[in-house]
Amino acid sequence: MGRYDQEDILRFIQDEDVQFVRMQFTDLFGQLKNVAITASQIRRALDGEIMLDGSSIQGSVRVEESDQYLRPELDTFTVLPWRPQYGKVARLICGVYNPDGSPFEGDPRNILKRVLKRAEDMGFFFHVGPELEFFLFQTGEDGNPTTKTSDEAGYFDLGPLDHGESTRREVALALEQMGVEVEASHHETAAGQHEIDLKYTPALTAADNIMTFKLAVKTLAQKNGLHATFMPKPIAGVAGSGMHINMSLFREGKNLFYDQEAGDRLSALAQQFIAGLLAHAQGFCALTNPLVNSYKRLVPGYEAPCYLSWSASNRSALVRIPDPRGRGTRVELRSPDPACNPYLVFAACLAAGLDGVERQLTPPPEIGENLYALSPEKLASWNVERLPVSLEKAVEAMESDRTVMEAIGAYAAQYLDGKRREWEEYRTQVSQWELERYLVTY
Repeated sequence: MGRYDQEDILRFIQDEDVQFVRMQFTDLFGQLKNVAITASQIRRALDGEIMLDGSSIQGSVRVEESDQYLRPELDTFTVLPWRPQYGKVARLICGVYNPDGSPFEGDPRNILKRVLKRAEDMGFFFHVGPELEFFLFQTGEDGNPTTKTSDEAGYFDLGPLDHGESTRREVALALEQMGVEVEASHHETAAGQHEIDLKYTPALTAADNIMTFKLAVKTLAQKNGLHATFMPKPIAGVAGSGMHINMSLFREGKNLFYDQEAGDRLSALAQQFIAGLLAHAQGFCALTNPLVNSYKRLVPGYEAPCYLSWSASNRSALVRIPDPRGRGTRVELRSPDPACNPYLVFAACLAAGLDGVERQLTPPPEIGENLYALSPEKLASWNVERLPVSLEKAVEAMESDRTVMEAIGAYAAQYLDGKRREWEEYRTQVSQWELERYLVTY
């Protein structure tokens, strides 16, 4: 990716034999969508004339107001490196707009832009660095995914134990070709589990990069006969997959979270931002952890945070401050999982942090102990609350959090309605565990 104008893109398409262009956008629930066009339609696409029926997309508009337009972000133009090199396929990430030219309020990208504008009006520029985990599983004879892996590796292991190493390498190289900078990649703790960390960028670019990352992982895994999943907890008894996000506020190239004179070298602004995150963590949990399955990961003992706490080093805390100081000073939120919609998560986290700044909140005392090992009585004596234990509770918390609801805007109610339906569908199922536990005994 680079700095493009329309003529640059038209020239590239002609010179590099690009035959198809995917006009990509993300729906309210974080699913990547696209309208594919041939190269002959690219000028119409660049002029924002490609239409879609918004009423056919979950969480979008009603039938009577369904006409919408895709307006591409020119700087997101790139060739998909896993597609044929003759008759190439490129992509453009798009915003969704109404017929009158106004931004569609249910477009997650536009939601994030709105909150970023609020931050910029306050003199802040929001940067994010995501760490994404995922599983690579074998497929069955019928081509359908399984939860089996021949992988025998553990944390930081390498081949031949790490059977997913080559796929992980292909993903990293493909992302680099697309202009997405990869800082590190490695095997994670569970068999078949992997992590790739992306370099911090302005938040909108970071969210775009996450969606590009997911597409690359899924596509290249399938190409190699594997199934990649961002499901938070696909296997009981092992660690689930998270998406830790590292956040910082900048102004004129200076990291505002760093203060050389402070005892812990964390600025007052950073402390207020942390306090805002902790104040609204329950309220944005339905966004950071959007699935029924997400709450099978948020349990003690598997490196996922459960309690509203912060620490400079303690990995059981919800908010951690990694060691580097200076330009690299950042606040790491450890609860999100990779099934989330990154645009909505970044919007909610930024709004929460800004609320802490505006109200000059003070975070609770830092907890350096292993929270998983503390008794409920000890946690209660320290007034440590926990994250919601189910999607149902998370939906209730979000609905009562005015800051989070206002950050998502007019379509927050649509999001919550979708999640309530998901919970009700799950709640009325009869699981294999129930049959094995109760069918004979009762």
